[in-house]
Amino acid sequence: MAKRGADEITKEEVMVEKEEAHPYAFHVSGPRNVASPTWKDLIYSSWKDANYKRTAMSCFIQAVYLLELDRQENRTAENALAPAWWMIFKYKLVQILIDERDGSIFGAVLEWDRPAALADMVLIRPSGAPKAVLALRGTLLNRPTIRRDIEDDLRFLAWESLKGSVRFKGAFEALKSMAERYGSHNICVAGHSLGAGFALQVGKALAKEGLYVDAHLFNPPSVSLAMSLKNIGEKAGFAWKRIKLMLPSTNEAQGIGDEVEKNSTVGLKNWLLNFYGEKSPVQLNKWVPHLYVNNSDYICCSYNDPDQPEDKSAEKKNMGPTNGQVAAKLFVKSKGKQRFLEAHGLEQWWSDDLELRLALHNSKVISRQLKSLYSLPASQQPLGKPQ
Repeated sequence: MAKRGADEITKEEVMVEKEEAHPYAFHVSGPRNVASPTWKDLIYSSWKDANYKRTAMSCFIQAVYLLELDRQENRTAENALAPAWWMIFKYKLVQILIDERDGSIFGAVLEWDRPAALADMVLIRPSGAPKAVLALRGTLLNRPTIRRDIEDDLRFLAWESLKGSVRFKGAFEALKSMAERYGSHNICVAGHSLGAGFALQVGKALAKEGLYVDAHLFNPPSVSLAMSLKNIGEKAGFAWKRIKLMLPSTNEAQGIGDEVEKNSTVGLKNWLLNFYGEKSPVQLNKWVPHLYVNNSDYICCSYNDPDQPEDKSAEKKNMGPTNGQVAAKLFVKSKGKQRFLEAHGLEQWWSDDLELRLALHNSKVISRQLKSLYSLPASQQPLGKPQ
């Protein structure tokens, strides 16, 4: 009997060792230099460091990917891979978001774990640490999830909108509930790839209701047929301006030109100035999502295209900050030419040697996607500060 017990222990040890070697285990592929909060965070919070916050958000998203993989592979609480990715930051899982079409997990709500923090002498939540985070995963090319994930990918490709998806409804309801419970200034929404697309759109929908949440979007999709058609309209408007300079000034020519220019896409700032004049009632710095893009990732690299006039004399003027009228904070990783899977991967965003630059110009894609938020009728303008 004793020998049999020893054999059983040996098998368990082998299973644990095998589990620890899993490529998605936190200690195998997670960030190397991130530390769990300690009492020192009461003096100077790690969450005030932008790199730490970016790392935490990307790890929370990785946890959602692993929640779904744990489900697919029938992992139990004892050998699940996902928890380690949030526990080190002293957070706990309080809700999972399930796609009713296939039963897959596409999102999760994580909450500050006060008992776990107290065990490490962290008496209060560190400054800058959100009370709760909504994390949304991207596409998983596995048989149980690929159909519905690709369905939403194609939805964005065709219409540049995800509002028709059941995931949009579930994510929006979860985010709004979090804002009402914790206060919009105490929560974050984060997503990767397709999940970043959902995070951007639910965050924008909530901002229209006057609730502004911190948003961190990794490799957000920017490629769509709708965008291509709008680009055609934009180029047509620019071409007409050139042609108009060569034509005699007539009422008929002017009327055609006005119609072409009306239907072309213009920069967000210029559009607002034209519509409202210099005394625009809309403040562009109300909701400022953080976008992380890689120039080698063709899915998100278009976010790095500046929203500026074609003539080069204006190009120099747009290279600096635009008087605080920032629609988003765009962080760009440019490390030479990379393969697509590496450039689109989530792991790069918690890398120790990550080098980012903050793009100071307005992004054409950001302006287009947030235009509806900043062009609300006066009667629908959000009032007051977020609660």
